[in-house]
Amino acid sequence: MSGPSSARVPRATPRLGWSVWVLCVALAGFTLTLGVLSVGIEPRVPGPSDTPSAADAVAAGVYFVAILAFATVGAYVIWRRPGNEMGWVFLAIGAVVSVRVAAAQYAEYSLLLRPDSLPSGEVVLSLGEAVSTTMFVLLGLALLLFPDGRLPSRRWRKVLWILGAAALFGMAGLGLRPGPFTDAEEFEAFSNPLGVGSDPEPFDALGGLAWLLVTTGVLSCGIAMVRRMRRAHGIERLQLKWIAFAASIFAAAFLVISITFFAGLSGTNVDLLRNGVLGLGFCAIPIAAGIAILRYRLYDIDVVINRTLVYGALTATLAVTYLGSVLLLQLALSGVTEGSSLAVAASTLAVAALFRPARARIQEGVDHRFFRRKYDAQQTLEAFAGRLRDEVDLGKLDSELSSVVRETLQPAQVSLWLRTPKGRP
Repeated sequence: MSGPSSARVPRATPRLGWSVWVLCVALAGFTLTLGVLSVGIEPRVPGPSDTPSAADAVAAGVYFVAILAFATVGAYVIWRRPGNEMGWVFLAIGAVVSVRVAAAQYAEYSLLLRPDSLPSGEVVLSLGEAVSTTMFVLLGLALLLFPDGRLPSRRWRKVLWILGAAALFGMAGLGLRPGPFTDAEEFEAFSNPLGVGSDPEPFDALGGLAWLLVTTGVLSCGIAMVRRMRRAHGIERLQLKWIAFAASIFAAAFLVISITFFAGLSGTNVDLLRNGVLGLGFCAIPIAAGIAILRYRLYDIDVVINRTLVYGALTATLAVTYLGSVLLLQLALSGVTEGSSLAVAASTLAVAALFRPARARIQEGVDHRFFRRKYDAQQTLEAFAGRLRDEVDLGKLDSELSSVVRETLQPAQVSLWLRTPKGRP
């Protein structure tokens, strides 16, 4: 390292960050390996556990990518912006998630699929349960401290105490609860070897209090971020736009997954879709945060949001049109042909023909609704171009051109220079 930051931060700080990164990647790789090895193995312990499938292996891969994203962004921010505490927050999220996911996969393999193949399955499961609330605590902390690693103001310190209490109570209530692992139905046949005493009720109450504090703390952190964004200007506002965009992607992913559950959809393809969407939502947060903190292509956020809205709406529109036309054509042609190939071909051609006009209409609607200044400027320029074709008076042209430039670009000063052709006075 070089520069002024190396004088303030010990050289060992980035090394520690990359050391934690290596640990996260190792745990995530171990989890992925167990997930792949578990595919097709029948559980040897009676219970509600299903045979792990390819979708479960994909889920392990999704968590591997998500952990890698959080840990890499955290370690890189520690290296490039050592004074920004957000690097440690994201690195801690990657570490805790890797521990939680690795513990669950380890317990499934050692207790259900291949009993006694790996030691201390119950102990590892208990450690994984203990950090369950800590994952959400760290996510809330990321919202509270983003983008500079500092609190919005001193009065938000109470939220730090709430988050700290939630993590502490969760570790005690979930990790030290005696008796069977009732939170996970497939592990009810196993008891917690780290349990304290014989009465689980006090620990259940402590765990419930921890989740209540987590909910309160995360909601408070979200409110703090919204207030920070309302007061922000310039670069900080763009940084907050990036994380808000990532949060909207995560919310959309969660909505898609929820719809599939409420609709009762199941099967390998549906599980793969859920895992893929979940991975997209998880990875969007650290990637957007890394762009915002490091200010890499920071000013592209409006373009990214615009394209996401346009192509997301376009994809949904074409998908609904395609499915609807296939169903309608199948009903209409049921007396002509028993197969669906004609309906599928006609629907595909119709969707292909609709692509360009639908994209243009959706682009106009998005600009009109969410990017009003750009839309108004474009309309003004188009109107001026139409008048320009018929205008011959240079005085009026000068006045109109200056007016259009002021309205669209809002410069501090406008002047028009016309070159006089050679040989003309």
